[in-house]
Amino acid sequence: MERKVLIEAKDISKQFKGYEAIKKLDFSVYEGEIFGFLGPSGAGKTTTIKILTGQLKQTSGQASILGIPVEKVDEDIYKKIGIVSDMSGFYEKLTVYQNLKFFAKLLDVDPATIDELLKRFDLYEHRQKPAEKLSKGMKQRLVLIRAILHKPKLLFLDEPTSGLDPVSALSVHKMMEELRADGTSIFLTTHNMEEADKLCDRVALLNEGQIAELDTPENLRLKFNKQKRFMIQLTDHTEVVLEQSVDSAKLIEKWVAADQVETIHSCEPTLEKVFLEATGRNLV
Repeated sequence: MERKVLIEAKDISKQFKGYEAIKKLDFSVYEGEIFGFLGPSGAGKTTTIKILTGQLKQTSGQASILGIPVEKVDEDIYKKIGIVSDMSGFYEKLTVYQNLKFFAKLLDVDPATIDELLKRFDLYEHRQKPAEKLSKGMKQRLVLIRAILHKPKLLFLDEPTSGLDPVSALSVHKMMEELRADGTSIFLTTHNMEEADKLCDRVALLNEGQIAELDTPENLRLKFNKQKRFMIQLTDHTEVVLEQSVDSAKLIEKWVAADQVETIHSCEPTLEKVFLEATGRNLV
């Protein structure tokens, strides 16, 4: 079954006073997936989101969102998409509920949706608390709830867990997985490769404004797994790393026959190591 294309970019580039922020980007985002757009700060991630959502005009190339050319995007598109960026905010002095009620009115959303989402994402007991009193993780969840009040088909998340503690980040991850299960597609920008590996169906590795690789995390790890090795922990707690070979296979078979193997793992590279090899640079 052919998947529906929600975002299509063909050779889009953007220049700022002679500086080329993105260079001939070519990719599609399909219905029902979390698409990771990965790279360090300054790689062109936010610029790409602004072009796709009609906030910036590309210098060259074509792009469309929900079937609409980005040049023709108007305010109606914001009734079908959600955006969370470092510019997303709320009214600090209003309560959690008052904030969401205000945005629900703007988006013509049934107020009953507010309580439903607050309960679902563990903010209901804080609904009467001023937004300024929330923890950083709670504030990020509030921003996410605000972005999905109108049940968007497509959600743009620009570094949604940046600066969050691990527990808060996991809470945001859970929200993203639930949204995907509900049918919302997510365009995720991040420089956190572990996060991307966990969440994304496909990833584009962005380096200096260009896509170096685009595939599923698993396929990329396998593609760059050039030195095939196995890590084995024996029952006496010895850890051994073996290169793939006939001799290694015989040794592993011997240990297994003697019931000496506790664990065995293949040693594919992490997505971060893939990025380093594909681009020749670290995620800084």
